[in-house]
Amino acid sequence: MNNGTQPDRRGVLGTLAVAAALAGSQSGAGAADAAGNVIIEWNQHMFSQDVARFPYGPRATYKPDPAKNPPDPLAAYQKRMKDVGIDRALFVQPEPYGDDHSLDCLSRTSPDQFKGTSLFYPRDADAPQKLTALVKAHPRICSTRFHLHRGNTAYFDSFADPGVRALWGKAVDLGLVVELDIGPSCARDAGAAIAAYPGCKVLIDHLANPKTGTSWEFADVLDLAKFPNVYMKLSGVGYIADDKPYYESVLPFTRRIIKEYGPDRMVWGGDSPQIVDVHMKGYSAADIAKVKGGNFKRLLNWS
Repeated sequence: MNNGTQPDRRGVLGTLAVAAALAGSQSGAGAADAAGNVIIEWNQHMFSQDVARFPYGPRATYKPDPAKNPPDPLAAYQKRMKDVGIDRALFVQPEPYGDDHSLDCLSRTSPDQFKGTSLFYPRDADAPQKLTALVKAHPRICSTRFHLHRGNTAYFDSFADPGVRALWGKAVDLGLVVELDIGPSCARDAGAAIAAYPGCKVLIDHLANPKTGTSWEFADVLDLAKFPNVYMKLSGVGYIADDKPYYESVLPFTRRIIKEYGPDRMVWGGDSPQIVDVHMKGYSAADIAKVKGGNFKRLLNWS
C-alpha cells in the first residue's frame, strides 16, 4: 500500500524502465536493462560486395547491386545495433544466396549475441538432408524459412506439396522455428500445415505482407492466431505505410493484429524498436519488453 510518502511499486518500475532505456540508448548493444530485458532483432539480411567469393545463386528471386552493399556487412550491422540499442540478433538467410549459407557473418560472431536462419528449396528432394547437415555444422541455425505469395511460386506452389511437408517435418524434428514469409492468400493453406504438426514453433514475417492479398483474405491471417504456437512479427510496416519513423497511419491495423495474437506472441524486427512503444501504447512495460525481445528469448531458449 502506498501511504503517499513512498513511491508505489508501479512508479518504481516505471522509473527503472526509463533509466534502463536511457542507459541502453547510450551503451548500445549487449546491455540488458535492470529487469534483465533484452532487445532482439530477427530481421537482418547480410549482403557482401564480394560476389566472386559470395555469389548470388542461379535461382535468386532478386539480386541487389553489389556496389550498394557495405564492404563488411557484419561491421555495418554491429554499428546499427549499437546506434539503435539492439542487444542480440538473428541473421536471416537472404533469397539471393538461395541455399548457399557460406557467407561468414555468423561464424565471426559470439553465440551469446547472434543466431541465424536458413533457406532451402522444397522442390529439391535433398533439401531435408541439407538442412540436417547445416544445423549439425552450425548449431546456431534456429530456423528455416518458407516463401509463398500470390504470384510468387518460385519455391513451391502449396504448403501441401510433399517437398514442403518433408522439409517442414525435418525442421520440427530438429527443433527449429518454421519461419513463414507469406501473404494473406496463402494463410489458410499454411494453417493446414501448422495443424499437421501440432506444437511446431511458427513465426509469420512482416505482418503477413498484407498488401499482397485482400482484406477478406487477411481474415485467414487473423485466424492463425488460434494456434498457440504461432507468433506474428511486427516488421515490414514500411511496406504498407510511408509515414516514418513510426508509421502511425496504420495503428488501427497493427493494434488489431496485436490484439489477436496478444503480447505473448508478438515479436519485433526492423526499423526502430520504438515502433513497439508506439504501436503498443497502453500496454504494460512488461508486455512491450516481451515484444522487443523477451518472446524471442523464450522461443529460442536463449539464456
